[in-house]
Amino acid sequence: MASLLLTGSTLFAQNQPQSLGIAGHNHLALQVKDIQTSAKFYREILGLKPIPVPDNLKAIRSWFDIGNGQQIHLLAGRTASFVHDKDGSHFALFVDDIAKSEQFLTQHNIKFHKQVRFDGVVQIYFPDPDGYLFELNEKKK
Repeated sequence: MASLLLTGSTLFAQNQPQSLGIAGHNHLALQVKDIQTSAKFYREILGLKPIPVPDNLKAIRSWFDIGNGQQIHLLAGRTASFVHDKDGSHFALFVDDIAKSEQFLTQHNIKFHKQVRFDGVVQIYFPDPDGYLFELNEKKK
């Protein structure tokens, strides 16, 4: 009888999931002070494509496609400011040409920090209007 119970519990354990089964990243939600100012930055500076938001949320939400089925959702309601340094929390994105990205940021008067990573990759860091820090890396060819 004991072996039957052990076998039954072993079978039960084998059918249990061994992880959450995460299959990908869907979206990142960021709380912002001014939805219009932030949406303009994400659209015009980051160049992200807006995603339609339900009519009842348009005044307090703005959604953007960042590719590969991933999104950034901006949520109205932030009251406190914060500043990230380049060694702390940040969002890293690939660009096709880091020199053109640097030129674009300069043309739009966006302050940034540029550095060369240990492996020779040039990185650019800059904040959005709420202080969320973005890192740009050139995609290796």
